[in-house]
Amino acid sequence: MIKFFLMVNKQGQTRLSRYYEHMDLRKRTILEAEVIKHCLSRSKEQCSFIEYKDFKLVYRQYAALFIVVGINETENEMAVYELIHNFVEVLDKYFSRVSELDIMFKLDRVHIILDEMVLNGCIVETNKTRILAPLLVLDKMAES
Repeated sequence: MIKFFLMVNKQGQTRLSRYYEHMDLRKRTILEAEVIKHCLSRSKEQCSFIEYKDFKLVYRQYAALFIVVGINETENEMAVYELIHNFVEVLDKYFSRVSELDIMFKLDRVHIILDEMVLNGCIVETNKTRILAPLLVLDKMAES
């Protein structure tokens, strides 16, 4: 099961966070700082899977952004690694070459995409067309 999904830049600023288990705000802040520090300090040659406290971290870097997913021990690391790549591909398809600014200024759209892919910590959809369908409907309604 996925415990949390984070997107951070190289400066360690969180651009997106979604938690699938309740955690108070203070603990979230501490967790994010520690997780970001662990992932940003690693070189590109090192493995993208880290065992951290009672869960595993799976992360992937795209240009200046890191996507970090916290999972429990029963979740498949490679499946989550591919989920991260699929998520970025969907963002690229929707935003036509996604950038950090797209994520900052259209955060609601990014959350919709993530919510279409992951529900209550479980991967429910990976088909790009199905993931983007609700957004395309929203965009059509906004135009008219």
